[in-house]
Amino acid sequence: MENTAGKPSLLRNLLVRALLFGVFVLLLRFTFVVTIVGGSCNLGDFCFSSLPRNLNFVIPTAGSGVSAVIANDGVSLSNPRRDLYTSKQWVKAVQFYSSIFQDLIAQGYLSPHSKSLCVDTPFGQDVFALKEIGVEDSIGIFKKAAKPLVVKGEGHRIPFDDNTFDFIFSGESRFDVSDRPVDIASEIARTLKPQGFAAVHIKANDTYSFNSFLDLFSSCKLVKVHDIDGLDSSLPYIREIVLKKEIGIFNHGGDSRNNNKCSVSRHRRELVRKAEPLIEEEPLKPWITLKRNIKNVKYLPSMVDISFKNRYVYVDVGARNYGSSIGSWFKKQYPKQNKTFHVYAIEADKAFHQQYKAKKKTVTLLPYAAWVRNETLSFEVNHNPNREEPSQGRGMGRLRPRQSEVNGDVTEIQGFDFAEWLNNTVTERDFVVMKMDVEGTEFDLIPRLFETGAICLIDEIFLECHYNRWQRCCPGERSRKYEKSYGQCLELFTSLREKGVLVHQWW
Repeated sequence: MENTAGKPSLLRNLLVRALLFGVFVLLLRFTFVVTIVGGSCNLGDFCFSSLPRNLNFVIPTAGSGVSAVIANDGVSLSNPRRDLYTSKQWVKAVQFYSSIFQDLIAQGYLSPHSKSLCVDTPFGQDVFALKEIGVEDSIGIFKKAAKPLVVKGEGHRIPFDDNTFDFIFSGESRFDVSDRPVDIASEIARTLKPQGFAAVHIKANDTYSFNSFLDLFSSCKLVKVHDIDGLDSSLPYIREIVLKKEIGIFNHGGDSRNNNKCSVSRHRRELVRKAEPLIEEEPLKPWITLKRNIKNVKYLPSMVDISFKNRYVYVDVGARNYGSSIGSWFKKQYPKQNKTFHVYAIEADKAFHQQYKAKKKTVTLLPYAAWVRNETLSFEVNHNPNREEPSQGRGMGRLRPRQSEVNGDVTEIQGFDFAEWLNNTVTERDFVVMKMDVEGTEFDLIPRLFETGAICLIDEIFLECHYNRWQRCCPGERSRKYEKSYGQCLELFTSLREKGVLVHQWW
C-alpha cells in the first residue's frame, strides 16, 4: 500500500526552504549595495541606479557557494574582492575621494566629461568615486588588474598613448613611497593632454621636498597647493598639488643655471640658516676640535625629506683609502633615509687604487686629481704616518704645476676638470653629497664650481680647509705646508653659506 501521508509535509518543507532562500538573497543583495553606497537608498530598485553602469552585481546559484562581481566584459572578481568592496575601509576611502573630486570639479580642474586616470590604485576606490560623482570615463592602473575598475599597468610605465587624459590623479602619497618618482612624473606628463590637470597627494611637509617634487614636472605649471586632512591616522594631513600641462619649460622656484651661472634658491638659503654655527675662533688643537664638531653637524636628510630625487650620489674628492671617510663615516653615520647611494671615489694616489677593485660594484674609482682643467700635474706623495714634515714643508696629496724634473716624493698624475665632470655626471634632479679634502686645492676648485654653475648640483658639502695651522708634533710652530690662514678658511666657509651652499667644516 502506497504511503501518501508524508507528501504534503515534504512539499511544505521545500516551499518554506525556497521562500527562506529567496528572502536571504534579497537581504544579501540589499545589504551589499547599501554598504557600498554608505547611506540610505530607494528600496524599490535597491540603489542600483547609483552605481556605475559598467558594474553588474550578480548572485549566482546556491550550488556555487560564492558571490561574485562581474564586469560587462565577463571578468570575474573572487569572493575576497567582494568582501573588500563591502568593508568599512573601502567605503570610507570612496567617500574621501568623492569629496576630493567634488571640490576639484567646483574649482574647474575636473568635469564629468574628463577622460580620467588614477595611477597606482590597487583597489580602485578613487576610480569608483569618480564614477559615483558622474565622471564615467575613468579607469585606474596597478601592477595587478582588478577589473572593471583597474587594469594592469604601473605609474612608471603607463599603458596609454601620449596626450590621452584630461585629468590624472595620484593619491595616498604614492609618490612618497615610490623609488622611481622621476619616471612616474614623466609618464603622467606624457599621457596628460595639453591644458589637462594632474592632482597629486604627497606628504612634502618641508620646502626642500616640495620644490624637489615640482622639479620633477618640467612641462607642468603649478596652479594650486593646499593642505587637506588625510584618509586615516597614518596620514593626519597631506598636501594636494594641482598641476596644469603647458607647452614649454617652467621654473618652479628651484635652483636655476643660466649661461653656466648659479642662482641658489630661497629654500636652500633657509636650510643654511638652520645649519650648525661655524667655528669662528681658530682652535689650538684643530685635529681634536674639528673632529668633535662632527657631532654638531645638522645633516640635510635630518632636516628635510629627500624622497623626490632621481638618484642619490656621494662624491668623495680626495678619498684616500676606502675606510678613510667612505667606509668609516658615510656608510655608517650619514643619514641616508634608506636610499641607495652610488659612491664616486676621486683619488690620484696609486697606493690606494688596489683596494677599490674589490668595491667596484658599489664604488666608482676615478684615479685622477680633481682640478680646474684637464692637464698633467705634479703630485706630492708621502705615506709617512706623520702628515706634517716641517723640515721640507711638504705633505701628501698636494698638487703643483708640472715640473721639468720629477724625483723623490713628487710624481706626475693626470688632472681633470672636476666641475665639467660634475656637470656631465649628475643633474639637479639628483641628490648629491660631497666630501672634499684636497690639500689646499679647494681654493681653486670652489671658485671653478661657481664659475661653471656646478655648485648648484651639490646639495651638501663637507669641506676640509687647509691652512698654516698649529702642528701636533711641534707646539708653538705652524705648518709651512700651506700659505692660507684660518681667517681665510673662515671667509671661504662664510662666503659659501652666504651664497646659499650648505657647507660643513670637515677635519
